[in-house]
Amino acid sequence: MKTGCHSAMDRWRWLVAGLAIAFGVATLLEGGHVLFGGPQARAEAGNVVPFVLWFNFAAGFAYLGAGSGTLIERRWAVWLAWGIAAFTGLVFAAFGVHVLLGGAFETRTFVAMTFRTAFWLAQSIVLPRLCRQEAS
Repeated sequence: MKTGCHSAMDRWRWLVAGLAIAFGVATLLEGGHVLFGGPQARAEAGNVVPFVLWFNFAAGFAYLGAGSGTLIERRWAVWLAWGIAAFTGLVFAAFGVHVLLGGAFETRTFVAMTFRTAFWLAQSIVLPRLCRQEAS
């Protein structure tokens, strides 16, 4: 049985992985509802920015992968988290350009992209300390 540091690290790893998986499920459900829920769902969403919506929906699958990889302690989960953080930052920057050029948007998109970027930056910083296994 594991004790001490390894046990605490395992609890943190499970927490971080669980958050990533929950975030992925929520992202897929919400994005999928807006994308595939018909005209009423699209209207209720307001001024969505299509490239942000599609990116976030697709990224939801990567969130599930990163969370699953973290659970089984795969080093590639760290690289996936860095990739998610980097691409989310790029899409966030493109969103900023869209806004600066006068494009329609919802304030919640800015808030959500800020949260997503911060979450995945934090994941990419924390995961190397939690994923000890070298296997891929």
